[in-house]
Amino acid sequence: MRATRSLEIGTGLFVILGLLALGFLTTQLPSSGLRLGFGGKAPGYDVTAEFDNIGDLKVGAPVRMAGVRIGDVTAIDFDNQSYRADVHLHVYPQFSQIPEDSYASIETEGLLGGQYVGISPGGMTTYLKNGSQILQTQSAIVLENLINKFFANFSSGGSSSSGGGDAGGSNGAKTPNQSQNPQEPHP
Repeated sequence: MRATRSLEIGTGLFVILGLLALGFLTTQLPSSGLRLGFGGKAPGYDVTAEFDNIGDLKVGAPVRMAGVRIGDVTAIDFDNQSYRADVHLHVYPQFSQIPEDSYASIETEGLLGGQYVGISPGGMTTYLKNGSQILQTQSAIVLENLINKFFANFSSGGSSSSGGGDAGGSNGAKTPNQSQNPQEPHP
């Protein structure tokens, strides 16, 4: 009886610890928007970018340049004048020479991964600084919109007929069983 009770308590503690670990790990994912950091604000500088559609971008998502994480998304707001999403980016201090005419786009990590902001460098010799705005942006590609466009094109392109073809739906090419003379019976 005592061994069974201690086994049940041990199993319960193991399950509770597992759930706590799982809860902690989910806060560390970029798509969760919640990061457990210690200390104040990280050093670096803040820039903004406006997008027509941010898809599923979340606060805490990475900012990448050439695949290297250079910062984080710190806030997402809606601009009532331009009707666009205003994304606030915090860039780490070691990446202080990003050209002002750089290009920001919202990209996806893999097919079903989280979204992040990708920055492609421009060619200017003046650099982004605290309070700068990235003017050239590309919105997120929403998978549902692509699927809808595909099916719309597929259904409209597949149902049209030329009207001058044969009833069998062939493209006019002769098969070995078709005769050259339409009056001649098939074997």
